[in-house]
Amino acid sequence: MTAVPTAPANGIDLAYETFGDPSDPTLLLIMGLNAQRVMWDEGFCALLVARGFHVVRFDNRDVGGSTWIDTPGLDVGATVMEVLGGDNSHVPYLLSDMAADTAGLLKTLGVESAHIVGASMGGMIAQALAIEHPSVVRSLTSIMSTTGEPGVGEQAPDLLPLLLREAPQGREAVIQAGIDTFRAIGSPDHFDEVRSRQIAELAYDNGWNPQAIGHQLLAILASGSRADGLSRLDLPALVIHGRQDKLVGFSGGQRTAELLAGADFLAIEDMAHDLPKAHWVRIADAIAALANRAD
Repeated sequence: MTAVPTAPANGIDLAYETFGDPSDPTLLLIMGLNAQRVMWDEGFCALLVARGFHVVRFDNRDVGGSTWIDTPGLDVGATVMEVLGGDNSHVPYLLSDMAADTAGLLKTLGVESAHIVGASMGGMIAQALAIEHPSVVRSLTSIMSTTGEPGVGEQAPDLLPLLLREAPQGREAVIQAGIDTFRAIGSPDHFDEVRSRQIAELAYDNGWNPQAIGHQLLAILASGSRADGLSRLDLPALVIHGRQDKLVGFSGGQRTAELLAGADFLAIEDMAHDLPKAHWVRIADAIAALANRAD
């Protein structure tokens, strides 16, 4: 596992990295389901630093170098059925807990408030953070995410076998599964197998937790809708979504932007559920423009 600093936050430890000058406004990046901080590419982080930000990326609980939540005997499938029946008692944690982790990280780092950018489940965490810890959020950018409402941002049926497959065993199998996932959910015109392998290898070597995806899927499912909370927010907001996204359908971004009063909405025609290098400058410019208006 690659050694990086860890910070106490909400009763756990979060692994994090920073880029740029700490005296600049902080921009915090939150990654998605079973995904580590390295999914925020250092090249993308450098673009944000060049636009005047102190950038922080970190591992959510259960992935990489952050605390892994131990749940001996948890049957994820059975717990899903319980959640669908209204019983969340066996869910290890909720998105609210992950939002509290994020707020705790900012506090430990001595950052009173930051520009928050979340992708996929990270967008859900960012939304929960803005709703439940509004004082720490200077601006909100939600990328390829959704509101938690039924029938919004649904995944394409042909992805279900990929999502429901048995967990791979061994380094090479896990890495290959990661590449296959990137190919299935990523932008068809921009898939880079070499880079996908590099990220998958780096993530495995940083620390691969086979329980993470089940825990985090339960957190998403059990947390329900954020629609009411989003509709009450009054803050600078940006929503970014690719029209080719099959994992979180385009309607998820549309609905998020609809609920966030005055939000900017950037729809990218040839983007799916990833952050293609071809669009880094466009995305970084949009995030920077929002943050500069907020400041």
